[in-house]
Amino acid sequence: MQSALPKVLHTLAGVPLLEHVIHVARMLSPDRICVVVGHGSDKVKQLIAGNDLIWVSQEQQLGTGHALMQALPQLSADGFTLVLYGDVPLVRVQTLQQLIGVSGEKDCALLTAIIDNPFGYGRILRDLETNEIVAIVEQKDATAEQQKIEEINTGIMLIPNQYLHRWLPKLENQNSQHEYYLTDIIAMAVKDGLQVASTQAKNFWEVMGVNNKHQLAELERIYQKNCADKLLENGVSLRDPNRIDIRGELACGSDVEIDINCIFEGIVKLGNSVRVGAHCMLKNVTVAPGSIIHPFSLIEDSEIGEDCKIGPYARIRPGTRLAKKVHIGNFVEVKNSQIAAASKANHLSYIGDSTVGENVNIGAGTITCNYDGANKYRTIIEDDVFIGSDTQLIAPVKIAKGSTIGAGSTITKETPENQLTLSRSKQITIAGWKRPQKSKA
Repeated sequence: MQSALPKVLHTLAGVPLLEHVIHVARMLSPDRICVVVGHGSDKVKQLIAGNDLIWVSQEQQLGTGHALMQALPQLSADGFTLVLYGDVPLVRVQTLQQLIGVSGEKDCALLTAIIDNPFGYGRILRDLETNEIVAIVEQKDATAEQQKIEEINTGIMLIPNQYLHRWLPKLENQNSQHEYYLTDIIAMAVKDGLQVASTQAKNFWEVMGVNNKHQLAELERIYQKNCADKLLENGVSLRDPNRIDIRGELACGSDVEIDINCIFEGIVKLGNSVRVGAHCMLKNVTVAPGSIIHPFSLIEDSEIGEDCKIGPYARIRPGTRLAKKVHIGNFVEVKNSQIAAASKANHLSYIGDSTVGENVNIGAGTITCNYDGANKYRTIIEDDVFIGSDTQLIAPVKIAKGSTIGAGSTITKETPENQLTLSRSKQITIAGWKRPQKSKA
């Protein structure tokens, strides 16, 4: 991966590769989940959470069979073990359920795939008469004839525990890589008279592994294309399905439109007839029906009411709740504030730690000065207030109902209702003043 970060912590759709695998494993409701870790194990344990995980250390990386040997003390004498891989993130739970379904009470089961270019993969060897699986041979150990086989081993398998305890200690490393291959137990299963069942993944991308940044980028686009296809099937209009990134969950109502290069992180819910313009980023956001998010807007951990208009170039920060028909215009930033219905801040303003009433007009360049260098304070703006351009509201302060604030004012005290309040120094002209000039070198 050309990186100091352990491979399984590299992200796909904003989630570590290993987290994808653990998520699908949990969907099967197993008795236990063992995670075998080697390189960078401390960092992996730190970033992958779960009280249900049993961590197993593999000090030396001596192959897949050796990895499972380390977990053997954690495996019961009965039941089955399903082997998954931390760098194969997109296998579907339906495929794994299908694999479990083809195994008998004592049978092994393999997930295989047919590919045109099987180079690098272990090949499935079958009996020519019965077509039953008899062994798996790795690429480096395969003969020229065996390398022509197009059915490959994905590495994902289901093994009866009672045999696993018997077979794993018998594994040898007499091969080109001097590793203990887990695949060698298939030949042991055949020798012991067990049937080796198999099923194939519906999509090859389910079993694609990640060994470099190119493969990671390829899987990312496959994942995003699958997400886009689901949105289209559910009636969402995407301007270009190849230019959308979903790094979490995106739920959409009817008649939703999404323009190009939008990013959705965490849990995002878009109501009916919501429109999201190009180059927007939404993280953990709920947008009520009828609202429009204009291009280049960033919204995080917030709630947007019905029929609001946001942006372009707006930033809505965590803790913000907008009621219906609120307008937040270009280059306006809102943080940890509640803005009631039909209020608007259309240009170049900062609204932080504020409670804003209904029908409030906040003029261009208005700033709520909420921070004194140590503590945050709140600004209260009641209903029907008009705030002129280039105004500073020094929190904590209250702007009473119906107040008008003259442009260019600095307000430090509560204003009276329905009155004009302004604070400006007297305009003067200084005769004879000259603008400073740069000194000559």
